[in-house]
Amino acid sequence: MSDAGRPLVAIMDYGVGNLFSVRHACTHAGMEAVITASRPDILASDAVILPGVGAFGDAMAMLEKRGLTDLLREIAQSDKPLLGICLGMQLLMTESFEFGRRPGLGIIPGSVVRLENLSETDEPVKVPQVCWNRLHRVEGRGDPWEGTPLKELPDGVFMYFVHSFYVKPEDDAVSLALTSYGAQRFCSALRYRNIFACQFHPERSGPQGLKVYRNLADIVKASR
Repeated sequence: MSDAGRPLVAIMDYGVGNLFSVRHACTHAGMEAVITASRPDILASDAVILPGVGAFGDAMAMLEKRGLTDLLREIAQSDKPLLGICLGMQLLMTESFEFGRRPGLGIIPGSVVRLENLSETDEPVKVPQVCWNRLHRVEGRGDPWEGTPLKELPDGVFMYFVHSFYVKPEDDAVSLALTSYGAQRFCSALRYRNIFACQFHPERSGPQGLKVYRNLADIVKASR
């Protein structure tokens, strides 16, 4: 915890991602956030955020260069909450097929594959997806969003997406939310042990996105 008693969140700085927008959202949600690549700072935090935009291979190379890959795997084996956003979600997977086959962090079994520009009509959809789109609860498990950063959000809530690839977890049970784009329906949020990850950008998704960060703050406080 910070000196002020607010949850202390480490936003991983590996040269990829809209770090300041994430920090602003954390601050707005009542957390103290530090942008850092320092192992001691990250280990001293109450929660870790792995943001990211751009190419998968470049991001993995930067994580390796800054010595953060093993640290992320170590955090994934702990009880410390870890939030992956957009490319940060994809990096957690076993492998990606962006510009060839590339290994990921291997924390969550599964792959990262390209969105197809397939639609249910004759008009193809645009890739990348750059728009607001809906999240829908995975059915058959009560309320899968309870106890996660999505808690108390309405089914069908709009969030902001910017991506050309999406994750395909090996175990469907880790999926929390599904989103449709054209003729495809993909995993847009998941939970795996101490990890919550989302394909959308909550820090760019208005009041409902900020609710995700407030829920994260509640989870961090409860985990102490």
